[in-house]
Amino acid sequence: MIFFVTGTDTEVGKTRVSAGLLAAARQQGMSSLGLKPIAAGCELTRDGWHNEDALALMAASSLKLNYAEVNPIALQPPIAPHIAAAEAGESITVERLRAAMPRAAMADAGLCLVEGAGGWRLPIGAGGTLPDWVSQEGWPVILVVGMKLGCLNHALLTAEAIRADGLTLAGWIANRVDPDMSRYQDNLATLQSMLAAPLLAEVPYLGSDETACDHLAQAVKTLTTSG
Repeated sequence: MIFFVTGTDTEVGKTRVSAGLLAAARQQGMSSLGLKPIAAGCELTRDGWHNEDALALMAASSLKLNYAEVNPIALQPPIAPHIAAAEAGESITVERLRAAMPRAAMADAGLCLVEGAGGWRLPIGAGGTLPDWVSQEGWPVILVVGMKLGCLNHALLTAEAIRADGLTLAGWIANRVDPDMSRYQDNLATLQSMLAAPLLAEVPYLGSDETACDHLAQAVKTLTTSG
């Protein structure tokens, strides 16, 4: 099954959650594949420009592809991708994204996650946005909610936009990015009552060397049996 992973903002843990889901799928005997079609913020290696999020998805996936298949649009500066692409003399289009997808490997995966960049309404240039592409693909969406002050507005608006674009919100994952968030449980309960989509998992605040895998096992089961 293929899902698109988005977040309520940048730096809310999309990659950590995606990698955790992929690793949990592997532990359950499923083949897994994570893709990061657009990545801005890459470092030059002897093999070219590589992004740490894309590398994390590769490490968590059981299906092994080459880097360019996982991250076909790799941009150096850590800025809005359409600006980085324009500065590099490139263009990001729906057609380019569709053509870059490793369809055969995606079909082979028991769980395939396509991770977006930034939040939902990401510009890709020429007036287009990333949801223009996701809508053509028709993938159900997993929303990672960065649990911090302001997340209620961000989560509700994002869910509203996903549905307005004609897509299914398969569920959401509460990722605690602020360990000192006030009234965490109250905020969680508010989202549960208003998002009209299943809460797939709660991920507590984690240190830099911790993974989310153990907190996402049930989410994988829910996602892969819901269809």
